[in-house]
Amino acid sequence: RPAPTRAATQRPATTRPATKRAVTKRPVTKRAATKRPATKRAAAKRATRTRAREGCRVLLEALAKTSELVAATRGRKAKVVYLAQLLGAAPEAARAIAARYLAGDVAHKLGVGHAMVAEVRTHAALADAASLTLVEVDARFAALVGLSGSGSSSARRDQLGSLFARATAVEQTFLAALILGELRQGALDALVVDALGLATGVPAKAIRTAYMLAGELGTVAAAVLGEGLAGLARFGLTVGTPVLPMLAQTAESPAEALSVGLGEGLGAAGGALSFEYKLDGFRVQIHKAGETIRVYSRALNDVTSSVPEVVAATRALAPQRLILDGEALAYGPTGRPLPFQDTMSRKTIDGSASGLRLSLFDVLLVDDQTLLGVPARERFEIIERVAPIHAIPRLITGEAAAADEFYARALAAGHEGVMAKSLEAPYDAGSRGAAWMKIKRVRRLDLVIVAAEWGSGRRKGKLSNLHLGARDPGGSGFVMLGKTFKGLTDATLAWQTVELLARQVDRDGHVIHVRPELVAEIAFNDVLRSSQYPGGLALRHARVVRYRDDKTAAEADTIDTVRAFAIADGVL
Repeated sequence: RPAPTRAATQRPATTRPATKRAVTKRPVTKRAATKRPATKRAAAKRATRTRAREGCRVLLEALAKTSELVAATRGRKAKVVYLAQLLGAAPEAARAIAARYLAGDVAHKLGVGHAMVAEVRTHAALADAASLTLVEVDARFAALVGLSGSGSSSARRDQLGSLFARATAVEQTFLAALILGELRQGALDALVVDALGLATGVPAKAIRTAYMLAGELGTVAAAVLGEGLAGLARFGLTVGTPVLPMLAQTAESPAEALSVGLGEGLGAAGGALSFEYKLDGFRVQIHKAGETIRVYSRALNDVTSSVPEVVAATRALAPQRLILDGEALAYGPTGRPLPFQDTMSRKTIDGSASGLRLSLFDVLLVDDQTLLGVPARERFEIIERVAPIHAIPRLITGEAAAADEFYARALAAGHEGVMAKSLEAPYDAGSRGAAWMKIKRVRRLDLVIVAAEWGSGRRKGKLSNLHLGARDPGGSGFVMLGKTFKGLTDATLAWQTVELLARQVDRDGHVIHVRPELVAEIAFNDVLRSSQYPGGLALRHARVVRYRDDKTAAEADTIDTVRAFAIADGVL
């Protein structure tokens, strides 16, 4: 027989080890499979870190340039588009910060004023290139809040200087305006709300409602940009979470308020409105949950420890769950209300007696009943039932003569005017509509312009903030009473810039000092004591009515006239 070949002599068993080896590899494959969930977790962590880094890379410069562009733009729709483009592209880590800053809210109590910002800007060099991120800026602001005690002012100045030294020119301008609350680009938070709606496709009304209930725009922005309409479901009326207060438009007289109410369809049957005393105290929003009572200011700051009488008055009310809207006011020994600044000085920091008295004008929640959508007539009735001794004086009428008489009584009692309110309107938190109208006493003086400051934003290149002076009858000079940039139309801004520059005698930074020749009619509400101005007095809510080209500086009102107002009001 022929000899077998090598291949033929190989036993089939020799292939088995290979088969076995192949089999032994299977557990390896299984072990690899068991690692997949861990790989997914690692990938998720890497994605999270990546998103965080992307958020940190959003530069302050982008926000500053957008704000500058919005301020220089006239049309509201165009402003909203620019804001929506930036907010829509913002990554998760930067969304809340961007929305707050664009709304002019620094979100921290920095303890920084005009003098410190001016000093820092004077000494800080401009950065060559943008490097500051929103996350970094917000962290630096938070660090400023933590400074206290001896040397804190110097440390705050140094840290602020370090921040400004990292900023470019446009960033420094934005930071200064943001810190000082002078970001002027139109209706700040209202524009941001509309921009969020445009960026997400969510109705602006739904975003606005969530914002009013949350009391903080950044949180709402992060929710709607991240989750859309579903993200807003978490915001509701909750005891312990302050909501933005309802606000009022202005009317010149009770008759005008009745006319506006009828025209807007806000009056009850017969055109009646609710008129109530307008107190010149400070707004308080009170939240009660059993024995826990918190009091918030108009700016939604917790002021519970400052108003012990308000807390005690609320604790005495029968309902266990309440959200109330009212005013705290100080009264003198004769029963007349004290001037506004005296009321504000009565707030304490240690819970000791402040001498403030509570007056209530609205209710948002009683026990388990939410009243935001309930007509005002019913809410007012509940106030009378729940807290009759704290209910504000009120008159329901559609007659102008009766409303005028009530207004006169309010002024005679020392209050600043009356509020006119629709009886059918809901409590529209944060809204400034015709459902509420304020009617305040307005005074007027003819004052001299002694200096003006260059404007910013849309007023850049125009002299805007006017320094107002009253004539000193005992000498040849003028006594400064404050500043105002309100009431000025574009035409007036252009005209006064030319006229004031023609009268320039000196310049101090952004302030142009002029010959005291131009006289302006200035409307204001009250006179305040002031340590800032040499006459010891300042005008509250001053605004320009018109220029008086029919009067010379020698015919302007005197400081004695201003002092007479102050004496009549109990300020002096």
